[in-house]
Amino acid sequence: MTSRCDWAGPEQIYLEYHDTDWGVPEYDSRALWEKLILDGFQAGLSWITILKKRENFRAAFVGFDPDVIAEWGEADVERLLTDTGIIRHRGKIEATISNARTWQEIQAREGFDTFLWKYVDGKPLQNAWHTQSDVPTQTPLSVQISKDLKAEGFKFCGPTIVYAFMEAVGMVNDHLVTCHRYEDVSAMGR
Repeated sequence: MTSRCDWAGPEQIYLEYHDTDWGVPEYDSRALWEKLILDGFQAGLSWITILKKRENFRAAFVGFDPDVIAEWGEADVERLLTDTGIIRHRGKIEATISNARTWQEIQAREGFDTFLWKYVDGKPLQNAWHTQSDVPTQTPLSVQISKDLKAEGFKFCGPTIVYAFMEAVGMVNDHLVTCHRYEDVSAMGR
């Protein structure tokens, strides 16, 4: 039997996400932005809810192209509020449009990937947790990144959201040491 992190499962979509995506270092600026936006939509909900709607989100938000979304306005907000395939939360939708504009500024200045990965010197932080209860929901680093993102203009990026994001995009390896993915993910990075 395959050993996984306690949170993974029992649904197949959750298992596949854990086994293929979660914790794998992501260095693409657009993909990082997509994940941060999805984590923002997850606020107050379970990740499985977002995971099940991820393809709907990708369709509704044109592949999470921040350069396209940055041009959107109120008509697009209203359109998205009628889309039953996504989370229809005005504040989160408006934040996505605003965050796209902020992403453009950071991307032009230094690259969104560089902006984020500099916090960990370009390499994933390696933890060695034995139980799920050992894993924090936020850290001083996620607090700092959240603060810096907000200073740039980002919304829906509190310290807990940022830490979940850091785990998901591989900035930190929080697979349990007993998880079959721990060693593989530990070996990844630049």
